[in-house]
Amino acid sequence: MKITVIGAGNVGATAAQRLADKELANEVVLVDVVEGMPQGKGLDMYEATPVEGMDTRVIGTNSYDDTANSDIIVITAGIARKPGMSRDDLQSTNAGIVKSVTEQAAAKSPNAILIVVSNPLDVMTYVAWKVSGFPRHRVMGMAGVLDSARFRTFISMELKVSVEDVSAFVLGGHGDSMVPLPRYSTVAGIPLPDLMDQATIDRLVKRTRDGGIEIVNFLKTGSAYYAPSSAAVQMVEAIVKDKKRILPCAVWLQGEYGMNDVVVGVPIKIGKKGMEEIIQIKLTADEQAALNKSAADVKANMAKLNI
Repeated sequence: MKITVIGAGNVGATAAQRLADKELANEVVLVDVVEGMPQGKGLDMYEATPVEGMDTRVIGTNSYDDTANSDIIVITAGIARKPGMSRDDLQSTNAGIVKSVTEQAAAKSPNAILIVVSNPLDVMTYVAWKVSGFPRHRVMGMAGVLDSARFRTFISMELKVSVEDVSAFVLGGHGDSMVPLPRYSTVAGIPLPDLMDQATIDRLVKRTRDGGIEIVNFLKTGSAYYAPSSAAVQMVEAIVKDKKRILPCAVWLQGEYGMNDVVVGVPIKIGKKGMEEIIQIKLTADEQAALNKSAADVKANMAKLNI
């Protein structure tokens, strides 16, 4: 198994380290345009392997030749958010970056599965799908996994219970119009509405929507990377181990949930082939309307692209 991580910034480097720590690949390739940075970080990770007792080879490079024949490619390249910026503010710059790296990586690894982490997530997933020419089951965006993890964390903090007992679901676009689903969120199987009042749920939903900018405002010079990298690696692990996990991810819809020609976060089954099935759950009229609005926001941003 060979896995490439594109972008050696905070998200990419942390993802590469987690991949190595979990021994999900024989070889992890970290590629970036900045000379020396991926080489230095990759070598540093490689030198940790004897201490950690793992047999993963970590390679840092500026050349896509070293990424050839990758099984999975994780795309984290792009500029990060700063205070006052929305994810959509990154679109123009990051679209060009994601287009370029996808073209180069796909040419060297035509059978790879792509996992997109760059923001704005849903639109960048569309760019990667469009540019690569890959079938939709091999191009997925990491969004709902991260948003659901944030929702789970906030529920755990509110109720003072273990995060292990909390399950949560967040659908829609990775932005202000994301759609957390309290009805499908549980603590040890108990539905969330049975454990807290609507005002508390609404507060946690809002904090989940604002989860990214909350961290940006703390850091001031960057954005989140520990949780995003963990979320991406969870998707990778589901593929490598053919786990058939049901995870909310951004994928190209063709009729599912009544939507066409748009990338939106929905629950999917992930295994060795990538997206193996889109799970269509029953939504209330309000939930469907919220999902439709989220998809419309993504489509409006997709229309601004010139690819």
